[in-house]
Amino acid sequence: MSRTTPIVHKTRTQIVVEVLREKILSGEIAAGKPLRQSALADELNVSRIPVREALLQLEAEGLVKFEAHKGATATLLSAEHVTELFELRALIEGDLLAKSIPNLSEEDLNQAEHILEEMDTAFQDEDQVENWSGLNAQFHTCLYSAANRPHTLEVVQGLNTSCDRYIRLQLFLASGVPKAQQDHRELLEYCKKKDIEKAVELLRAHILHAAEAIRVLVSQQDD
Repeated sequence: MSRTTPIVHKTRTQIVVEVLREKILSGEIAAGKPLRQSALADELNVSRIPVREALLQLEAEGLVKFEAHKGATATLLSAEHVTELFELRALIEGDLLAKSIPNLSEEDLNQAEHILEEMDTAFQDEDQVENWSGLNAQFHTCLYSAANRPHTLEVVQGLNTSCDRYIRLQLFLASGVPKAQQDHRELLEYCKKKDIEKAVELLRAHILHAAEAIRVLVSQQDD
């Protein structure tokens, strides 16, 4: 470990948040499933307090819903939710990319290229395929970072957390990754050429095409 590498100490609540988030995003905790605090506390070997705090944080992320007389449940998949989330992403991320492209450095572009290579590896390896979603978010964030809009980027990261479960659904149930990777490579080339108009047009089409495919999958899950 480098002497400059900070040691991150996580609270019990942070650990519980990460465990439950992964279970929901991966589908291990199914949409609509009740989240009993006492059972989760026993399973994770913690008190009910960090479980309660974790569920409240996950509610803020849109992954958990509290209802009177029912308690907490994993939020249901919704085609309407997909439409709203991905249309918001198309609007905000398109604007971020347009502002970022003129400022992208060679280092930024090389980092994006490296992430794409990791994504190719993750897709080929069944043990790593679930990491593709996280790498996808890293790739897009890398291209937006030079916009110097930290608050907007924070909003995008929140949207990505809400979209992650849907993206994973597409990843495991459809063959959308090769097309997405082709889009990513074209997008990176437009960024290298500083072609803002074509890059933004492709990005918005990329996001909305994913939304359409995911809406079909969500409808099939409801049948």
